[in-house]
Amino acid sequence: MAKPNTVHLGDFARDRLTGFEGVVVGVTQWLNACRHIGIKPEGLDKDGKPRETQWFDEPQVEVKAPEYFRPDPVDPDATGGPVPCGLA
Repeated sequence: MAKPNTVHLGDFARDRLTGFEGVVVGVTQWLNACRHIGIKPEGLDKDGKPRETQWFDEPQVEVKAPEYFRPDPVDPDATGGPVPCGLA
């Protein structure tokens, strides 16, 4: 079982119950100390559309590759607009 707060944005992770895996694109903290992890699978579905993010309780998520995806550093003086991203 994963220790709390060990899953981070950009990690490649897998849900232990379903086998669903992908890049961690979201982390939410809920009132009763439950963190949910949003995993975005790679690739497209049968219709050629990006597959949807699914959410899981953190204890059932295991990290397969830490820092699999790391966004480029953001300029602290930037006032808005597109944020550059890239693979680590």
